[in-house]
Amino acid sequence: MLKGIAASSGVTIAPVYKYETPELVIERKNADAAVEVAKFEKAVEDSTKDIETIKEKATGRLSEEELAIFDAHLMLVGDPAFADEVKNMITSENINAEFAVDTVAGNYIAMFESMDDEYMRERAADLRDVTTRIKYHICDVKIADLSLINEECVIVAHDLTPSDTAQLDKKYAKGFITEIGGRTSHSAIMARSLEIPAIVGVKGVLSAVNAGDVVVLDALKGEVIVNPTAEEVAKYEAKEAKYKEEVLALKAFKDQPSVSVDGRKITLAANIGTPDDVDGALDNGAEAIGLYRTEFLYMNSQQLPTEEEQFVAYKKVLEAMKGKQVVVRTLDIGGDKKLPYLPIDPEMNPFLGYRAIRLCLDRKDIFRTQLRALIRASAFGSLAIMFPMIATINEFNEAKAMFEEEKAKLVAEGVEVGDNIQVGMMVEIPAAAVLADQFAKVADFFSIGTNDLIQYSMAADRMSEKVSYLYQPFNPSILRLVKMTIDGAHKEGKWVGMCGEMAGEPDAISVLMGLGLDEFSMSATSILRARSIANKLSYAEMQKLSEKAVACNTAEEVLELIHNTVK
Repeated sequence: MLKGIAASSGVTIAPVYKYETPELVIERKNADAAVEVAKFEKAVEDSTKDIETIKEKATGRLSEEELAIFDAHLMLVGDPAFADEVKNMITSENINAEFAVDTVAGNYIAMFESMDDEYMRERAADLRDVTTRIKYHICDVKIADLSLINEECVIVAHDLTPSDTAQLDKKYAKGFITEIGGRTSHSAIMARSLEIPAIVGVKGVLSAVNAGDVVVLDALKGEVIVNPTAEEVAKYEAKEAKYKEEVLALKAFKDQPSVSVDGRKITLAANIGTPDDVDGALDNGAEAIGLYRTEFLYMNSQQLPTEEEQFVAYKKVLEAMKGKQVVVRTLDIGGDKKLPYLPIDPEMNPFLGYRAIRLCLDRKDIFRTQLRALIRASAFGSLAIMFPMIATINEFNEAKAMFEEEKAKLVAEGVEVGDNIQVGMMVEIPAAAVLADQFAKVADFFSIGTNDLIQYSMAADRMSEKVSYLYQPFNPSILRLVKMTIDGAHKEGKWVGMCGEMAGEPDAISVLMGLGLDEFSMSATSILRARSIANKLSYAEMQKLSEKAVACNTAEEVLELIHNTVK
């Protein structure tokens, strides 16, 4: 049995199709610059045609959200700044085009992969996909076409790019397994949209299987069984049938209220990164947007986005949600998340450095532009603004004062603004959780960012494999910080959401409900399962559960308590 990360739920059994792409050996060579620039430009042109064709074939099978990925790829392949860097390197050094592309792309990919945010790290895969395609065309190497598969199989690969995944026909591609990747990679997102079971991060799977081997792919547990016995086949066929019944049953929860059996109402919201993600959120029954990550507006631009560009994006999301609340996180960039056009001095510990609200309070010009765009957009829906990485009351008050100043200016200019814009903060620094009762006097709401709260509380970088055992959402110390935050807010009549990964964790819903969490914001595809769980719980019983949970000694004890209490 091999283990990995369940990236798209499901169970399937099928023969292996090994997908191994040709390996390019790229070496620096002296070459005629004019010839190499022409080869590069032709490769960009051919790659653009490829992506347009893939998008056209995928239309009707993928949602607007997934199709928008290829619009992003078209922007990348036609990025003038990237092209200029490559051409400058070719002409200044008289070298071969593929080496220049490989070098320039490698620098950008390394930057993305070094970022703390998992979603941002996975964007490196998009750049790798596009630039690999360009290199293949330069080197005149044929790119495999997965759309030609015409027999049922499970695809096994080192990695699948978004372009690869978009070509899959789920009639034949019953699932895929990759050696690398994460739940937030575009290939994983597409697999969930196509409802193809997928397991990623299965180290050594390519060497462990041969073409034609039969595999069980259990993407509920993240397990792969190679050449199963007859008994195992029967067991997993039954599990597959049961899972399909459950998925069908979950669809009935799309328009149901999120309420416990004894009447406790909660809000199940979605985390999004772009305006194109809203359709997926609504299709999965989202009652709000609990986290709109605005940094993608900045990451997908060659310069600071203008007030008008930001206004258009925020307005699109607010209008699409038709009065349902949208919580927008202001710019969370800096430290480890770098922008090519915004130089930031290197730091010894960027996770604890110049980033998020700290950068915004320093670069007030950038912050005020974003605030103006948000305030203008507030006239088109229900807007809540939250500031990330708040550590002190003074930081929050300074940020809110700037909001009030920009709002007053816009009103004076005769611009229509929303009647009730809520201004809150993320609680992701332990100091903020400990002082929640005081922050609640000035903030309209809190949103708990558990990803950072956990790593800061446990003093453990969640990207370090050697200390990954300390990333413990169910550790009683974390639960106590969550309780402190919720109790502090409720004391002042304020609401609390959670937008970290913990909010969508099935085992966490019971204890978080018992602690009094008001809003759970998660990946859109987790919402229906979360609602099915929440609607079966008793709030009164979960309050008792949470009291016992915060009194436990270890995360293991908390999980055992949950499993013994919630059947």
